[in-house]
Amino acid sequence: MKHAIQTGYRTMGKFWRLLALMLLLGWGGQAYAQMVGTVTNLSGVLTARHPDGSTRIMSSKSEVLQGDTLITQSNTYARVKFMDNSEIVLRPGSEMVVKSFLYDAEKPERNNVAIGLVKGGLRAVTGLIGKRNHDAVSFDTPTATIGIRGTHFGALFCQNDCGGVPTSSGSTPANGLHVDVAQGAIVLSNPAGQQVFQAGQFGYVSNLNTPPVILPPAQGIPVTMPLSISKNAPGSKSVDASKSVSCMVQ
Repeated sequence: MKHAIQTGYRTMGKFWRLLALMLLLGWGGQAYAQMVGTVTNLSGVLTARHPDGSTRIMSSKSEVLQGDTLITQSNTYARVKFMDNSEIVLRPGSEMVVKSFLYDAEKPERNNVAIGLVKGGLRAVTGLIGKRNHDAVSFDTPTATIGIRGTHFGALFCQNDCGGVPTSSGSTPANGLHVDVAQGAIVLSNPAGQQVFQAGQFGYVSNLNTPPVILPPAQGIPVTMPLSISKNAPGSKSVDASKSVSCMVQ
């Protein structure tokens, strides 16, 4: 009897160890994923796709995890505040990947942010990581990489899906990446070249094989957001560096 009980304990011990290993390697992977931000404003349907392929419907105050791909449906705007107080607002029909987000207040040399804009548009404001080291933050798009310089900027990537985006001329934006800078500066770079854009300037790059160019304001595409999503909490300061853009600031 004693031997049978001991054998049973060993069997149960192996079972629990195996279960813990399975949770660690796969089943419970999301439980160990790092939380990097929070959805603060939302209108419509926002989905998060995790690295393992699973998905969940997000709501206001939902946590954004390392590696998440955020997807906004039609008529959906979503605002996310990250751990370093940086903020991003997504337009409808957008897809953004949090490729990397490492924030260590005690060891800023370790900090790193890599965001991927797969489709659609966003507005972004620099947080503590970008203020300490602007080279630690980058936004990748299909046509160019966006580097920041203490920045509030907009980016819109069109691929035959920007028919509803308002423009000063009333025409549909050309396919490619459109940017506008409300504060600070950004650097657009790809294999064909590099260009710095200052506050108040607009830019465009059609594909990886053509260099980024500065556009006249009349030809620029401001990435606008509704005030109900992009407005700040009571008491925060407002910066209106571009009156044609609904600004989102810290």
